[in-house]
Amino acid sequence: MFLIKTDKARQELQPGRRALGQRERALLLMADGQRSVTDFGQLFGSRDEAGRVALHLVQEGYLLDSQPHRPAKAAPMPVAPAASPVEASVSADVFDGKRSLATTRMFLFDLCERMFVRRDPILAGQFRELLREARDRASMLATADAMLGEIEKLAGAERAASIRERIDKLLPVDLLH
Repeated sequence: MFLIKTDKARQELQPGRRALGQRERALLLMADGQRSVTDFGQLFGSRDEAGRVALHLVQEGYLLDSQPHRPAKAAPMPVAPAASPVEASVSADVFDGKRSLATTRMFLFDLCERMFVRRDPILAGQFRELLREARDRASMLATADAMLGEIEKLAGAERAASIRERIDKLLPVDLLH
């Protein structure tokens, strides 16, 4: 994926603007349509981390893929069954680790930081406290549901649904609801 800046990114890079962290801003500066996500790997220590940050910036509207016609390979996916193992390996957000409450909790902590800290620090603190206390299935899912409700308000139902899918991939199979 070759990334280019949006108007939102250009505004972020103006003097006196600081909604993003230093590494995110560095990625914005380097996004010129000529460098791929792989090229940003050195900045973030790994290609995977660079991809995660780049994807976050795309989702937040700071970056665009300069070659949007390339994802045409993914067009047949809606025709195939959603549970196909081939599709899971094609996903940009493949998870190869073990399903567990601990993994889910770490994902939710990260999500809290990315979605709420800048927008609503008090709410972020409340979610962090709930996550620290969540030691069982019920409390973990209740906290996740509360976070997803807020994400739906902030970013829409589609974004909340995509995050719900990611959470479901992290939870142990016996804990899915």
